[in-house]
Amino acid sequence: MQAPDLAALLPKVCHLAEAAGQAILPFYRQEPLQVELKADASPLTEADLASHRLILQGLQDLTPEIPVLSEESGGIPYTQRQPWRRFWLVDPLDGTREFIGRNDQFTVNIALVEAGIPILGVVHAPALGLTYRAAQGLGAYKGEEPIRARPPAQAPLQVVASRSHRSPETEQFLEQLRRRYSSLEVKSVGSALKFCLVAEGSAHLYPRFGPTLEWDTAAAHCIVEQAGGSVTDLKGDPLRYNKPDLHNPPFVAAAEGVAQLWQGLIP
Repeated sequence: MQAPDLAALLPKVCHLAEAAGQAILPFYRQEPLQVELKADASPLTEADLASHRLILQGLQDLTPEIPVLSEESGGIPYTQRQPWRRFWLVDPLDGTREFIGRNDQFTVNIALVEAGIPILGVVHAPALGLTYRAAQGLGAYKGEEPIRARPPAQAPLQVVASRSHRSPETEQFLEQLRRRYSSLEVKSVGSALKFCLVAEGSAHLYPRFGPTLEWDTAAAHCIVEQAGGSVTDLKGDPLRYNKPDLHNPPFVAAAEGVAQLWQGLIP
């Protein structure tokens, strides 16, 4: 399979993510919201499905030779996925609880993964009118502005944490940080926007000890890495994709040069 032209693909994927966002917004504004529960009791809305269908068709038109794994098609068995060297990994609506709570912090996430590594990523926040994008070797951008995961040196330690999925392990980690650093600020944010705050230099760390799946992280992982940061498990190894089990291990997204701030806190 010929290597994709990432510079040509990236604006097209941005356009597709933004089109999916426009498909989501009418559902976001309707009263009442139509919500179902999946088998794992997580919420599913008509907006998830509308975004999924639009992105699936768009990616098949754009790159018919590259398979797609979406949250809404996550039942594809590993025996079928295992040979995939390159594939699209999609969360058509990340932050469904934020969507239902109407706090605007939900996103559309589209990543291109090659050999387990996200090489292109787009995170679009429809209600905020924001698009973050990155591709291997091309840098990372917020809108048209290049971004760098480099917080101001004199700022307090800024940590972003999940708004809807704060675990006891996360609270323990934050308490350890407070003991070590006298100046610490914690901001609760929804969806993949937590990664994006690290990528743009607004936060130093995003720790996640609660459960996540590969489509939750891949696009934003690419953006953080191309901005100079890192997304690693608790041993310091980068997250990898298309595993037999699609769950991620606990991880920390860190700005450029600040991994040492947290690694000593993990047993």
